[in-house]
Amino acid sequence: MNLLIHTLLPDLFALPIGFGLGLFYFSFLWFTVQRLVSSPHPVLLMVGSGLARLSVVLLGFYLIVGGHWQRLLIALAGFLIARTLLIARWRPQAALGEVGGGTID
Repeated sequence: MNLLIHTLLPDLFALPIGFGLGLFYFSFLWFTVQRLVSSPHPVLLMVGSGLARLSVVLLGFYLIVGGHWQRLLIALAGFLIARTLLIARWRPQAALGEVGGGTID
């Protein structure tokens, strides 16, 4: 029983941690894109934000994995779930009613 807890528990935490990393990454990407128009230095904002987001997410994945590739797959699944949910949330409402290039009347 004790062995099961020590081997299974880190795997169970990989999904929500990967989900949190996905929320962080894509939320700050959205924030950055929204600020590009009003920024006096948009290239610096985009490059700096990209490096910061990538560094945090790669460090998070590195700490989650701990030498077990299965945890990486579980964390990546959580990351992609966050991406999918945020895309659905931030999609323009007009795009939901479009079918084949037209709008539903």
